Amino acid sequence: MATVSNMTSRPSALATPRGKLTLALLCTIAFLDFVDASIVNVALPSIRKDLGFSVQNLQWVLSGYLLTYGGFMLLGGRAADLFGRRRILVAGTTLFALSSLTGGVAPSSGMLVGARLAQGIGAAMMLPSALSLLTTTFTGPDRVKALGVWGGVAGLASAVGVLLGGVLSEGPGWRWVLLVNEPVCVLALVSVFLLFAEDRRRPDLRKLDLRGAVLSTCGMLVLVYTLVKAPDVGWGGARTIGGLAGAAALLALFVVNEARSANPLLPLSIFRIKGLAAADVTQLIGIAGIISMFFFLTLYMQNVLGYSQIKTGLSYLPLCFGVGIAAGVASQLLGRVGTRPVMVAGALLASAGVFWLSKVPVGGSYVADMLPGLMIASFGLGSVFVAVTTAANEGVPAEQAGLAAALLNASQQVGGALGLAVFSAVATSRTNHLLAVHTAPPQALTSGFQHALLACSICLAAAALFALRTTNTRGEATHDAEAPPQPVSIPEAA
Repeated sequence: MATVSNMTSRPSALATPRGKLTLALLCTIAFLDFVDASIVNVALPSIRKDLGFSVQNLQWVLSGYLLTYGGFMLLGGRAADLFGRRRILVAGTTLFALSSLTGGVAPSSGMLVGARLAQGIGAAMMLPSALSLLTTTFTGPDRVKALGVWGGVAGLASAVGVLLGGVLSEGPGWRWVLLVNEPVCVLALVSVFLLFAEDRRRPDLRKLDLRGAVLSTCGMLVLVYTLVKAPDVGWGGARTIGGLAGAAALLALFVVNEARSANPLLPLSIFRIKGLAAADVTQLIGIAGIISMFFFLTLYMQNVLGYSQIKTGLSYLPLCFGVGIAAGVASQLLGRVGTRPVMVAGALLASAGVFWLSKVPVGGSYVADMLPGLMIASFGLGSVFVAVTTAANEGVPAEQAGLAAALLNASQQVGGALGLAVFSAVATSRTNHLLAVHTAPPQALTSGFQHALLACSICLAAAALFALRTTNTRGEATHDAEAPPQPVSIPEAA
């Protein structure tokens, strides 16, 4: 029963202008990081022509960002917990802005790839800092709503990235896919200083597990690099096998180090939080199918259907609306049925939509052959992102919020790299086989894309199975958050 104090409780954080601005800021930062993983996809032909990239090296415009983004994610998340979330967020956003500017004006291919590598490091500092600020600022029902909005933004950004990439590259030019970040970063930095109090803790490197930082970062870099290169050098090649073995050895040493360290970078106790590991694995497997779907559909539209860059980008516009609608509905459902049913249903819907898309023919029609599958997939994507973000952060204590955010987003980056590597091999193998028996190139390409998209569909169905192992939370549990910078909701007394 509610006490008298509940009747005069302060309004929830999200009911205040400051709370709404805080959520908008954090989601904008997330949007920047997520969208830059896909915004260059459609612009790649223009980048290659302008800067003289070889076909083999062009992939690093995309993969360079994913490499450092995934490789430095754990370090960025733990640094936020130890040295101050606002401090790491400001540093990451500054690096992201400077590297975006460098890439946007780059006169050579080497400078552009270097800028993308630096951009990924900045993003690896920004994202876990922003998500941990969200989970420690908002509590109770506000936290569920805020995580729902964050998850919706995460799902929307992948689709919007492809859309913006097409519009900007064919409009003002490909350089604007990077330069567009500048005004947003400046606005974000100003807002961070206005909305969040200065970090009072003093940086103490003695609290940072330097050996663990080196082992985890090197292990993740070797893993992502090997996955990115595997389609080119072959999965059975010595280079791929050696790379995977080296990554496994480094990460195994990292786990041993963490078990023995007095101040571990990754306290293994975090995996005792019920459902956290299952949510992260669901994210990894689901992202493997989702990111690959965008990749192969973009290639299909440009290389088989002959779509221009802007037409390819605009083709994803309905999907953007679908993800937004689904995210809003899913956020409302979480408090009623919990995260697990929403996650499972979303993954199955996404799988069904991608299965539809795996049937695209050589002379496909957008309305008949692509739009239905895109819309079905969009409803699934919006639901999965909202539910998995909430589940992966539920029950996490405030002092480990940055680490939990880093684990979730590291699983996303590894999943994206893994999916592109595996499914590209599927598509390439099928296409090369058909070309060897003198099948016409459009038919051979389309058949390769069909096989890869079918594999993406199976992957998303597998994500639904792992989602069954997650905790079904409605956002009831809270953790001991740090003092928030604005009013928070006061739960009713039992």
